[in-house]
Order: sequence, then C-alpha cells, then structure tokens
Amino acid sequence: MARLLYVEASPRKERSASIEVAKAFVEEYRKTHPGDEVDALDLWATPLPEFDGEVINAKYAILHGQEHTPEQKDAWKAVEGVIARFKGADKYLFSLPMWNFGIPYKLKHFIDVLVQPTYTFSFSPKEGYKGLVTGKKVAVVYARGGAYPAGSGGEAFDLQKKYMELLLGFIGFTDITPIVVEPTLAKPESVARTKGEAAERARSAAGAF
Repeated sequence: MARLLYVEASPRKERSASIEVAKAFVEEYRKTHPGDEVDALDLWATPLPEFDGEVINAKYAILHGQEHTPEQKDAWKAVEGVIARFKGADKYLFSLPMWNFGIPYKLKHFIDVLVQPTYTFSFSPKEGYKGLVTGKKVAVVYARGGAYPAGSGGEAFDLQKKYMELLLGFIGFTDITPIVVEPTLAKPESVARTKGEAAERARSAAGAF
C-alpha cells in the first residue's frame, strides 16, 4: 500500500479553485488506487515550528557540523516530525493559489521547515547540492487569478510555479506534473469552464499516478 500526501495551501476552502481541482484528483486517485492511503495536510490547520530560539540554533549547529545541545535536540524534534511525515509518503499532491505572484506564506513556512541539510538535501564540494527525496512523483495544482502563458510576456511574473518547481527539483523530484487553473478572475462561465478542464486533467493525471 502506498501513501499519497496531499498538501493543501489555500484558506478559501469551498471557494478555492486549487482545492476544487485537487479534490477531483484525490477522488479519481481513490477510485484507481483503492488500496492506497491519502494523508491530507491542511497548512491552515497545522501548527508548524517557528524558526527562533533553540530551533534556529539547532539548524545552525547542523550547518556547522556541531552536535546539538539537549535544548536544541528537544526543540528540533518538531522540525524532524514535519520532515518525517513528508518523507514517509510515496507520492505527493500540492494545491496552492498564487499570492502576489508567488506562494502563500503558510506554504513558504512549511517549505522552510522541510528543506533542511542532511534531511531533504545534502552538499559536498565534490557533488555540490544533492536532493535526497528521490524516485517519487509529485503533482501540483496551481490556481491564479490572471493568466501567465509562455510567450505572453506575463510568464516573467509567475513566481508561483517557477519557485515550486525549483524547490521540488532542489530536494530531488524529477517527475513533476503541473495542473494549472487560470485565469480564475474572468467571467463566471469562463471560470467554470477553466476549472472543469483543469479537473479533467487532474483526473487523468491521478489515474496514471
């Protein structure tokens, strides 16, 4: 049995285009992978460790190759818990809206906890940076009010998809399936059609995931 970790980054819930399309993915995934587990992680309902005090001291101890003090070790357990839940999955689905051309701050917080040396990436003078989360699939549902298609000139403002793909690649992902929902601030009938088409792409991706 495999485990799909679904990371949800929108606070809008029933009004969210990214969640609506991600739900289509999950529903199809459950049908086509009945023996698998779906672990839903709502970032707006999940406390994440803050990077202050002994937590940041523990991070820098790792960076400098030092042993953790008892206080640092205790503080770092919350970070390790987040990373363990993430790395324990076999497949991944993210859903996120675009905020100010980038990603929501809750997702950025999650990423800042997750991306740690020796856990999700390594570095050596010989190999440089090396991702440690390898051989796994990830699908990402991106919703945005505007449209940023390649060749339009608007793609330069898309720091949402660009950042996620850079970050996921950095920690080791090579099999990344993007599902873009845009524009979501158009006329209602156009938005309904856009979301319907994205949901179909999501179902197709889930069936082969």
